[in-house]
This record gives sequence, structure tokens and C-alpha cells, in this order.
Amino acid sequence: MRVATGDPARWDLPAVPRAVTIGVFDGVHLGHRHVFSLLAERAAAHDLEATVMTFDPHPLTVIAPEVAPRLLTSIDQRIELFGSVGVRCVAVLPFDQAMRSISPAGFAGEIVAEALGARLVAVGEDFRFGRNRTGNVESLTEFGAGFGFSTEIVPLVGGDEPISSTRIRGLIAAGDVVGAAELLDRSHELRGRVVRGDGRGASIGIPTANLDIPAGMAVPERGVYAVRSGTVGDADLPGVANIGVRPTFGGERETLEVHLLEGGRDLYGEELAVRFVDRIRDERRFSGVEELVAQIRRDIEAARALL
Repeated sequence: MRVATGDPARWDLPAVPRAVTIGVFDGVHLGHRHVFSLLAERAAAHDLEATVMTFDPHPLTVIAPEVAPRLLTSIDQRIELFGSVGVRCVAVLPFDQAMRSISPAGFAGEIVAEALGARLVAVGEDFRFGRNRTGNVESLTEFGAGFGFSTEIVPLVGGDEPISSTRIRGLIAAGDVVGAAELLDRSHELRGRVVRGDGRGASIGIPTANLDIPAGMAVPERGVYAVRSGTVGDADLPGVANIGVRPTFGGERETLEVHLLEGGRDLYGEELAVRFVDRIRDERRFSGVEELVAQIRRDIEAARALL
């Protein structure tokens, strides 16, 4: 899979005709996959290269950072997921103040038609683009007729309650990782570098890996979860994770700690992936270490049963 990043004028892409879809595609959920499936069909039928153009950072971090959403996937995760659903080429468009101000006509002509060589563009029915989001599917169709690409409008998936990244973020924020997984078609995954904690887990016989989660990611509601974890690309070891401030010990900073049920090697400094399978319980304060350890043992058994 080819990946182009940076200034569109400098994208090092072969000059081939393309079938293109455009969007952030955060989460690469079932609704997005419906678009990609149609894109792949059209590309194969017309001898075009199936291409996704996405944005990094999320446009709202530039337009209205105070309401920018927590992300379901990093740009690296998105690119990996694009490749897993048959996308042949990914173009990552940096979203900055210059991109924010480009007109709909400029976006369609300079980027979609010229930089990408689009001959067909498939987008969802709610697609908006260009300065102040003034471009829509109708204007994209009109621009395409002039710039040499056809436009296909893809209905949203999910009926009266369409599948959307916003809907999935709400489920994750509420701790409903099972519901989120149904819409993602996989467990929600967080990645982070393993950092040294206070060593309290090892001292009570239940060692944990403490993850430094990048800012702005969608973290499930505080509580205890059955997870599958491991190094990125091999995250299938059963585990139990705690998200919270460790109130029994008077903690204040939110952390993500993972205990691998089968043990394992020293993971300090490595990037770990955590896939949330199911929620076990809320976070709560215990009377002391003995009561806490007894509950953790029960959490471990619950995780074993769920996994």
C-alpha cells in the first residue's frame, strides 16, 4: 500500500487514475467500511486505484479546538486499518489554517482532480468540504463534471441511527465497549508506551504495565475491563485493565494499568496495545490493600471467564 503525506503538490504518487473517497474516517467503523467496499468495487470495474484521502490532525483541532473530539484511532492506526480493507493508496492531507481557507472549487480542482488524479469520487451523503464547510455533495458533483471525475453518493449505514464516529465515542465514554465493538467490527484499541509506575502492583503480587496514552484519545469510562493486550501487532494476550485514579491509595491522576493473566517479559519502554473486550465493574475505593487484592483476584477470574 502506498502512503503519501505532506504538501499535496509534493505527493510522490504514480500518475494513475484513481477512485477516491475522502474523510477523517476516525475508527474505520462499519459505515466507513461500506464506503470502502463500494470504492473497491468501482475501482476494479473501471481499472482505477482505490485511494483514501484522510486528514491529520482532525480538522476540528484547527477549526474549533475546544470541541475537538477524542479520537478512536491515531493516524498510524487508521492507515493500518485502511490497508486491511483493501485500500491500495492513502493520501494524508495535513489540516492547517491554509487548508481551512481553501475554497470548495480549489479543493476539488487542485487536490482531488490534480494531486490525486481522481476519476471517480465516492463520499457519504453528509460530506462537506472547503472553506467554512460550504461545499456539499451537490457542489462536488458539479465540480467533478468540470474537473473530470464522476461523483457517487453513498447512503449512511444504520437507518434511523446511522453508524458514526460520534456515536461510537459516546459508547466508549459510557464504558460500553461491547456496543462500540459491534459498530467498529473489532474491539476498541488504545496504544501507549509502557512507563514506570510506583511499583505497587508488583508489591502486592499483581504486576501491571502502566501505559502513557497520547493526549486526545478516546479512553473508556473509569473502571475495570477484560482486555486483550500485547505489543502492537500481536495484542492477543488475555488481561485485565484498570482505568482510573486508584482512589484506595489517594491517587489523583488518571492512569491505564494492564495485568497480563499469563505473565510475560519486561515491557518497559515498549509500545503496548490494549483491546477492550468487556467491562467488569466500576472503579471504587476499598478499605485497604487486603480488600483491594481480594477484589482484583475476583476481577482476574471474571476476565478469564469473559475471555
